[in-house]
Formats: sequence, structure tokens, C-alpha cells
Amino acid sequence: MKSLVVNASDAGYVLAFAEKPIPKIPKGHCLVKLNAAALNRRDYWISVGKYPGIKDGVTLGSDGAGEVVDGPKEWLGKSVLINPNIEWGDNPEVQSANYSILGTPKNGTFAEYIALSTDRLVEKPDHLSGTQGAALPLAGLTAYRATFTKAQVQKNSRVLITGIGGGVSHFALLFALAAGAEIYVNSSSTAKLDKAIELGAQAGFNYKSDDWVKQAGADGKFDAIIDSAGGNSINDYLKLIKPGGRIVTYGSTTGKTEGLDLFRLFWSQASIIGSTMGNDQEFHQMVDFVREQSIIPAVDTVFPFEKGIEAIKSMTTTDQFGKIVLSF
Repeated sequence: MKSLVVNASDAGYVLAFAEKPIPKIPKGHCLVKLNAAALNRRDYWISVGKYPGIKDGVTLGSDGAGEVVDGPKEWLGKSVLINPNIEWGDNPEVQSANYSILGTPKNGTFAEYIALSTDRLVEKPDHLSGTQGAALPLAGLTAYRATFTKAQVQKNSRVLITGIGGGVSHFALLFALAAGAEIYVNSSSTAKLDKAIELGAQAGFNYKSDDWVKQAGADGKFDAIIDSAGGNSINDYLKLIKPGGRIVTYGSTTGKTEGLDLFRLFWSQASIIGSTMGNDQEFHQMVDFVREQSIIPAVDTVFPFEKGIEAIKSMTTTDQFGKIVLSF
């Protein structure tokens, strides 16, 4: 079977297609024929060697949707989504020391077939196509935990979602809207702000503007802020969060925070909360929520699997809104 792998070389890491045998399935496992697999930012970082635990020749990919073609009879023929979690552990609050995600160091979904334990599979919601379903797992799980478990967003919550347009942030928008929250967003892209407003956000702010914080706070502060940028933006968020509010961060794309405004933090009794991925229970809750609310992921671009290398390289920019998906 054809697989998209990353190989170590003298010049660094190189993306390539490789022929691998169709995996054999032990008892309690299923063989899934992939019909779609979505890209995540981690796939790009792995491809350029900037991710821990890279294994030479590993098949990339964390997200996938497909059909069970071999395994226990009760699973045969089912359309499924793949839970990318490996060994989260027994503590729902935090991942175990052995935790990893499909696609590094273990073989992932950028292949024609994958063998997985039945507890890694869930039936695809009927309202989603395979392409839409493949877009859901990792980004959806990360957004679900950040939005509901950590930020505790509920009906009428006033929420700011930063960096709108990425896989996780767009799911946070869709999930919070479905919960009845009042959503505001920021981005440096007018097109992304317009798209978010089209989907239901109340307003958007360009964070390149010198007065974006003033604009964002003009009508009141926020119960929760969901962020992946980190860096010195955290001090801006402390000006915008309500007393006792929650700033949830699931990334640090702009680096470390210098000179954290501790006075504003403790005096407002706000919380800065870390979040990443999510446990298996949250994965099932997330899929059920998507099913019940008929949520449809935004798919920006679909590449044929044969152009998977081109797809990963397209992530050198952040122009997309939603997910990039490979179709088999």
C-alpha cells in the first residue's frame, strides 16, 4: 500500500511516498481503508524536523475517516472516524507519560490502510461526508476540551477566540456557537474575520491594529478567551478578561510571555489555563456533540492523496480557513 512518510537524511527530514505492506490485524483490531485524512500543523512541523520523537520512515497523519474492511463482524462495513489518542492514561485531567498521537512515533493515517484497536474507532456521524469527518478528530478534540472542559463555555458566555481560521480555532467557534455563546474573534486577515462573522461571530478585530484591544473591550469584557498564540498577547488578554474569567491557551505560536502582568492577573482573580488534545471520554463527547448539533467542519482545500507532499508544503503559509484534507 502507498504511504506518505518522513525520512531522515543528511540534509534533514524529507517527505516521500513509500510502499508498505497492508498491516495484519490482531484480535480486537480492525483494518480500515482510508477514504480521507486531514492535515494538522504538527504534520508540517514533523516534516521540517521541528517536533519531538520523530521516527525515520514513520507514516504521518493523525486524522482519518474510512471503512472497516476486516475485523470483528460487528464492525465490518462501518464508516468510522479515528481517535488519534494513544495511551492517554487513567487520569482524565492530564495525559500520561506514555501519551502520543498517531503519526509520530507510531504510523498514522496518511496511508491507504491502517490497523487499529476497536476502541480507537467511532462511527462517523451520518451528516458528514468522509472528507468532513476526516477533518474532525484531533482539532475537534483539542477545541472541545479547550472550549468546554477548560473555558467552561455555556449559553450566553461572552467569548473571544484568537487567531481564527486555524483548525482548532474554527472548531472552537463552531462549538461555542452551537452552545449558544456570544463569540468574538481576532485575526490579521480581513478575509478570515469576514468568514467568522458569516458563520455567526458577533464581530472581529485585526490584532495588527494598534487599538484592537480597545475595540475588543468597547462593549464589555469576556468570560473566556481561547488562544493559541501565547507570547506577550497574554497581557492584552488580561485587560479583556472579566474578573474571575478564564484564559485558555492550547499553543504558543508567538513564543514565551515576557513580563507577565501578575498584578492584573491576581487582582482580577482570573485564571490562565493550559490545554492540549483531550482524553478518550472527551473524544466521544465531541463526536456526539457534532452529531447532535449537525456541526459541519470547514474544509478549505482537498488534495488527492498523490499530492500529499504538496499539501503539507502548502502549510508554510497560514492562509487557509479550516482544514486541509487528503482524499484517497
